[in-house]
Amino acid sequence: MNQYEEMQTFVRIVDAGSITKAAEQMNTVKSAVSRRLTDLEKRLGVSLITRTTRTQTLTISGKSYYEQCLRLIDDLAEVESQIRNEHCALKGKIKIAAPLSFGLKHLGSALRKFNEINPEIQFDIDFNDRKIDIVEEGFDLAIRISKLEDSTLIARKITTFSSVLCASPGYLKKYGHPKTPKDLEKGHVKLHYKGQSELWSFYKGDKAFSVKIPKAIATNNGDFLCDAAIDDLGLLYTPDFICYKAIRLGQLEVILKDYTPQNQLNAYAIYPQTRHLSQRVRSLVDYLAQYFGDRPYWSV
Repeated sequence: MNQYEEMQTFVRIVDAGSITKAAEQMNTVKSAVSRRLTDLEKRLGVSLITRTTRTQTLTISGKSYYEQCLRLIDDLAEVESQIRNEHCALKGKIKIAAPLSFGLKHLGSALRKFNEINPEIQFDIDFNDRKIDIVEEGFDLAIRISKLEDSTLIARKITTFSSVLCASPGYLKKYGHPKTPKDLEKGHVKLHYKGQSELWSFYKGDKAFSVKIPKAIATNNGDFLCDAAIDDLGLLYTPDFICYKAIRLGQLEVILKDYTPQNQLNAYAIYPQTRHLSQRVRSLVDYLAQYFGDRPYWSV
C-alpha cells in the first residue's frame, strides 16, 4: 500500500470513529484495516491511536498526523481538479488562527465575503490572543499584529493599523485634558492591556517621553477596555481597529496626537517556509491584502 492510501485509510478510521465502522465504509474486513493501521504506526515509529475494546483516542502525534493528512489529501484533490479544469472553483479546508478582537470585528466579515465567492472553501478558525505554534498545531496560516521575530515563517503584509491614545469626553472633563505626556502623571488613570509594558512611550521629533500611570483596570481584551473607556473609567492606548467607531461617534477623543508618530504596525498573514502553500490559501492571502489595503477603513 502506498503512503497516500495509508493516509486515506487513517483518515477514514478517525472520521468513522472505529476500525469496524471504517472497514464497513471501505467494504473490507476489519482485520485488513487494523493491519494497515498497525503497519502505518510501525513505519512511522509512533502510536497514532490509543485503542480499547470500546473507544479509540488520537494521540498527540495522531492528531498532528491526521491534520496533515487532511491537508495533503485536500491539496492533491485541488491539483487534480486544476488539471481537469483550469478554471475550477477553489475548494477544501483552510485552518486559520487570528487575534480575538481583530478576528471578530474585521477578519470575520472578510472571510464571509471570500466564502461567498468560493462556497466550497471550509474555514476552521481559532479566534484567540495566544501565540500559537503554526506547524505543531496544524494551521495553514495565522494573522499576527506585531513585530515578527520568528525567521522560520514567511510573512505577507495584509494591512496596517495605528495605536491611538484616547479618552471619553466625560473622563477628560473630570480629570483634565492633557497637553503633554507629563500631564498624564497628574491624577490620570489608565486601562491596561495585560502583558504590555507598564510604561507608555511617546515621541516628538528626536525626543522620547516615558510615563507610568496607575491602572484602573487590567485585562487581555481590547473590546472590554474600549467599553470601559467609553464609560469614563480611564485613558486607553489601543489599536484604531478597536476604537475607531467610538471615535467617529464622539464617544472617545484622541489626545496627544503630536506625541505618537511612531505608532504604526502591520498585520501579517504568516505561514511556515517548509509548507506547500495551496492555491486556496494563496488566493485567500491575496484577497485579504486587497480587502483591507494599506489604508483600511478603520483609520482615524
